[in-house]
Amino acid sequence: MKRLKDKYIVKHIEYKETLPWLLKKHYAQRIPSISYAYGLFDNEKKGEMVGICTIGKPASPSLCKGICGKEFKNKVYELNRLVLEENLPKNTASFFIGKILRNLKKEDLILVSYADEAMCHRGYIYQATNWFYSGKTKSRTDKYMPGNKHSRHYTDEYKHLRKVRSSKYRYIYFTGKSKKLYLNNLNYKIQDYPKGELKHYKLGTRKKTKIINTKNNEIFYE
Repeated sequence: MKRLKDKYIVKHIEYKETLPWLLKKHYAQRIPSISYAYGLFDNEKKGEMVGICTIGKPASPSLCKGICGKEFKNKVYELNRLVLEENLPKNTASFFIGKILRNLKKEDLILVSYADEAMCHRGYIYQATNWFYSGKTKSRTDKYMPGNKHSRHYTDEYKHLRKVRSSKYRYIYFTGKSKKLYLNNLNYKIQDYPKGELKHYKLGTRKKTKIINTKNNEIFYE
């Protein structure tokens, strides 16, 4: 078997190239903020793209300020999507992420990423590529609008409905020469890596949203 570095090429891709993967293969089936996009290409399959990774600005301004303080808030980006074809060789994901992290060294970024507990993820890919583990977010509920509509369309008619946001494992990585500076300003405690059973989801399977009706405590999924 060829070495991974001989078998695969990692390079920048256009925004439009990510869309079929994000909307049809990733479990969230939503388009996140995208500032950087990378593709994994298989030399043995005539350069076929077999994976993508996207990085963009986090949706939460408080997160950007909270990681290393206001001074470095503009340096915070989120690795928000990683999608690979099934049955790729062992360590392909860590090879892909490692190549991306080396490419981003010149950008001097503070990266954050999450592993979703509800999907039985622990973040082993981040552990394999030497990210810092900084704890677990709390499960919480948020506004909900039927039909998977954006919360900005929220009305009081549906205030009794709350969608559940699952707990996630939070990882942080510093890409460039300012690593020591960022580390000295990190507001999260670095913790031991979490362990547990890893389960893979089938590509194209959407993670359903858990909804709670607070009037009668009924639970349903969308």
